[in-house]
Amino acid sequence: MPALITELIDKLDNLELIRDQLGAILKVESSAQQALALAANRDAKPWDLRVYVERTAPWEQWLDMPAEDDVAPIVAVSFENDTSDQAGSSAVQLQRTVATFNIDCYGYGVATETADGHEPGDLRATAATHRAVRMVRNILMAGHYTYLAMRGVVGKRYFQGKTMFVPEFDSNAAQQIVACRMNLQVEFNEYTPQVIAEPLELLTVEVKRDPSGEVLLTAEYGDS
Repeated sequence: MPALITELIDKLDNLELIRDQLGAILKVESSAQQALALAANRDAKPWDLRVYVERTAPWEQWLDMPAEDDVAPIVAVSFENDTSDQAGSSAVQLQRTVATFNIDCYGYGVATETADGHEPGDLRATAATHRAVRMVRNILMAGHYTYLAMRGVVGKRYFQGKTMFVPEFDSNAAQQIVACRMNLQVEFNEYTPQVIAEPLELLTVEVKRDPSGEVLLTAEYGDS
């Protein structure tokens, strides 16, 4: 039987840290963008994002909401799947991994009467969703976050694609809500506990060169 692992496994995997990091980056940068807008004497609301991690339907809070048309878009970050790159991994310590994270952007809109006529709620929701998608893409693909502020762990990040959809609630499409799923792929390293070797015997080696040019080796075993 192999030796047991002697250290407590109480750390998060890098996959979990990256997922949480994505949420943190989006929230911090959303707040920073709002501050920049206020400093420029502009309305900060277009840069406001409500960010969630590992929520399957954060938009349900909008179902019973009064008819309001000034609601910040929701962004939900979740882990989808991953694969291991055997060519870039080692058999002992390092597992090179490529993971896909879903970043779902939800927009909410209410139909209104404008000077030019009627503006449908789904059209306003779509505009809010596209605004959130634009912010997410620009933030995460900015040069500041080439390694998602995790250099040495993250090697590459890139968006694989986007898909628009309408969320379903009780098998019915949720009215006034439009969403877009962004697939972000991240290449990173995972690490695992290692065997800590114990010295079995002290070995002292001395290398000498003979006048003839021959290399000679002497060795002493034990503690003496």
